[in-house]
Amino acid sequence: MKTIAVSAANGQLGRLVINQLKARVAPDEIVALVRDPAKTQDLGVAVRKADYTDPTGLEAALAGVDTLLLISGNEIGQRAVQHKNVIEASKKVGVKRIVYTSLLKADTSTLNLAPEHLETEAALKASGLSYTILRNGWYSENYTASVAAALANNAFYGSAGEGKISSAPRADLAEAAAIVLTTAGHEGKTYELAGDEAYTLSELAAEISKQSAKEIPYIDIPQADYANALKQAGLPAELAEGLAAWDVSASQGALFSNDRTLSKLLGRPTTTLAAAVKAALA
Repeated sequence: MKTIAVSAANGQLGRLVINQLKARVAPDEIVALVRDPAKTQDLGVAVRKADYTDPTGLEAALAGVDTLLLISGNEIGQRAVQHKNVIEASKKVGVKRIVYTSLLKADTSTLNLAPEHLETEAALKASGLSYTILRNGWYSENYTASVAAALANNAFYGSAGEGKISSAPRADLAEAAAIVLTTAGHEGKTYELAGDEAYTLSELAAEISKQSAKEIPYIDIPQADYANALKQAGLPAELAEGLAAWDVSASQGALFSNDRTLSKLLGRPTTTLAAAVKAALA
């Protein structure tokens, strides 16, 4: 029996991957790695404590694991070091393969998130372990999470101009990860994973308007103004500044890709913008 471990398994992506894996392999072949088991809802699989900042604890958590899905951490600025801790612990205890969730076009992206992902990719390639890199595109939820606010404000605000966004819901990317974790032929591969359908925020606002029967225009505002608006809405300053900066990168094409690798892996088209908006409105 081969064991598949999923790190950050209590997160939004991790929980979806666990559910996808349970449809493909026996639950006793899956291990959920979480920072705090006491705060983890029942995942239906074995749970082990794993903190990216604790190398010794990581070795214990990874014992007996054959394949690891390393979901990138959420502490921007600390992630490259944390991911290297996981890679080194994996080597020490005999993990054979790591699948890593990176960033779309990480080697050319203007997003300030890219350097840490590239550093992790390099560490993986130098580790001697078998690896697969999943360069995940933007989650549709990163934008559809703002649908309620758009309806309340009678407008969808952003700084992405007319930049095209090739997003996919977390569920699509989780399904792709589960497929890669449980099928052969992915060793040494780097996959650019983006939605089939690219849209502007104006087109997103039009879809919200159509489905809500309420006129919601897209209003493009300067980066600093958008960041300030997000802070006033209660977001932490660092996140607000990041979201505004990422929107500007989107205006420059950072979130666009016409690669169809994701739908090829899934064996079906990726989830449409209309379906993503419908889910958000529900």
